[in-house]
Amino acid sequence: MSEYAFVFKPFAEMTDADYAEVGFRSGLEIHQQLLTEKKLFCRCPAGRYSDRYDAEILRHMRPTLSELGEYDGTALMEFKTRKEIIYRINRETVCTYEMDDTPPFMIDEQALDHALGVAMLYGLNLVDELHIARKQYLDGSIPTGFQRTTIVGVNGSVPFKDRRVSIVQLGLEEDACREVSDVGHRRTYLTDRLGMPLIETVTGPDMRTPDEVAEVAQLLRRLVRSTGNVRTGLGAAREDVNVSVRGGTRVEIKGVPRIPRIPLLTYHEAMRQWNLLRLREELRRRGVTPETFSSGTEDVTRILLKTSYHPVREALDAGAVAAAVVLRGFRDLLAWPTQTNTRFSREISDRVRVVACLTKLPNIVHSDSSAETLSSPKWEAVRKVVKAAADDTVVVVWGPPEDVRTGAQEIVIRAREATAGVPSETRQALKDGTNGFERILPGPDRMYPDTDLPPKRVTEERLERIRRALPVPVWTREAWYRELGLPADVVEPLAVSRLAGLFETLVKEWRIAPVAAAVALVQLRKRLKRKGLDPARAGEDALRAIFALYRDRKISREGVFALMEKAARGEPLPPAGEVRPAGEDEVRARIAAAAAALDGLKVHNPDRRAHVLMGLVMTALRGRVEGAAIVERVRAAAEERR
Repeated sequence: MSEYAFVFKPFAEMTDADYAEVGFRSGLEIHQQLLTEKKLFCRCPAGRYSDRYDAEILRHMRPTLSELGEYDGTALMEFKTRKEIIYRINRETVCTYEMDDTPPFMIDEQALDHALGVAMLYGLNLVDELHIARKQYLDGSIPTGFQRTTIVGVNGSVPFKDRRVSIVQLGLEEDACREVSDVGHRRTYLTDRLGMPLIETVTGPDMRTPDEVAEVAQLLRRLVRSTGNVRTGLGAAREDVNVSVRGGTRVEIKGVPRIPRIPLLTYHEAMRQWNLLRLREELRRRGVTPETFSSGTEDVTRILLKTSYHPVREALDAGAVAAAVVLRGFRDLLAWPTQTNTRFSREISDRVRVVACLTKLPNIVHSDSSAETLSSPKWEAVRKVVKAAADDTVVVVWGPPEDVRTGAQEIVIRAREATAGVPSETRQALKDGTNGFERILPGPDRMYPDTDLPPKRVTEERLERIRRALPVPVWTREAWYRELGLPADVVEPLAVSRLAGLFETLVKEWRIAPVAAAVALVQLRKRLKRKGLDPARAGEDALRAIFALYRDRKISREGVFALMEKAARGEPLPPAGEVRPAGEDEVRARIAAAAAALDGLKVHNPDRRAHVLMGLVMTALRGRVEGAAIVERVRAAAEERR
């Protein structure tokens, strides 16, 4: 029986036993922007996003030798693309450092404190001296061609279910540019987030199912957010997911923007690797191995000049060329399934798209396709030119001459890789839950020491200061909240909120009812947002002042929201000395005045009189008396005036 006899089921039907059968393993690399005033290695402001730019800079990237005199494979691949990189510069967020025209400043102290705090929560062994390294990035996402990074701690863990998930290391590094477009040989970036401090959390390959990967990602996200020292919102946190199966290799799915997408993405990558291993098995059965692999390439431009297949005809009419690549022994294998509704031909098309920059699809056609492409006579003519036998398949690629040469080479490279199994790659998360090729997985040859920055000592005094300010672990917070009887929908948001410390003060020191405090800090702030107001304006200082009035019984529970709304509108809160609860005499007078006003109103439904009267009274007394305390009195007054 084949070692790879198992066939993947639809996503919803896969079980834990199925994932164990294929040897599913996954780990995470979580990038989270830190909440700092400045960038990591300059003094430009952090967190100011804008599509506005004042200038553009054009650059071409070239690989450099590592410390050991080797080129990184990813850097060489990016170099083959011959990309022009355009940077859009906003003078308010970028300086000459980001453009590599001036040396770096010393590492931002605020960012380092935040990173060390997270490392402590992970239980990492902290470094006593920081050493800055350069990590090559030739995709153009960093104008210098490298990212400055440093390791803060290693070898920690966090509890998960009945075991612990290992935290391999925590790094502190600068963020890259935001991509605007990538078409042909031109890639464009915005530089507003460039250089912002972020932490990279690297876990071990400890997750055994796709659901576990998402659960651990959520756990780590909550733990980090509970510090109040990281940015939130779209793009502030990004997950890279590493996946492998038995017999496969580590493949990285890059830049997953939302955790709920992780299960389907990791399922498809496990399926892809498993099916690639099954493909290798089929190739071996046919006698095609890395040692026996054979191919050939020929120019077929003249043969296809009059083809009826529009994508090729249009390109050739515009001056493009076409080449045919024969893959010996590969008949029908480009139709081999890899992911859901995906075939091996896409693996080849992706390589051609990314490396040869033939981005307009389709960029290849092949003789295994069941779709209408080239006519049978054209295919016969092409097969004859490349001397294709009955067991061979033929791939045609077209475009500018140099791009076609690169594309033909990539077709051969990817087919040869299929004979060995699963190549180490970085892949792009797609919206349908599948993934596509992005680049070759980087290796150790892209790292080398930074000579512009000296080592930096991490003192025990600094660590002790940070340790004293650390929050309790998020799972401890959540357990306490549940003991307090908080509503389930506020437990997690409050645990990761920057207001968690305020909640603890309100409950433990001010003796305010836990549910009332939690509802105000979570649900009432959401209500402000739904009303189109900015909850941030009702910040911690405003909330302390409001709750002090509530503690002193100067306002009611309804009054808490009324003042929160006032603060969120940017209006000043009333001085504490001017706020008084409504006394008995005032309540009586307000009810009488409202009742008199009601007599002048036409209420068609007598049963609604009490409701209308209550509205009139509470409009006058809102926030200064509990509504429940006067309901019966208002109802009685309404009855008297029927």
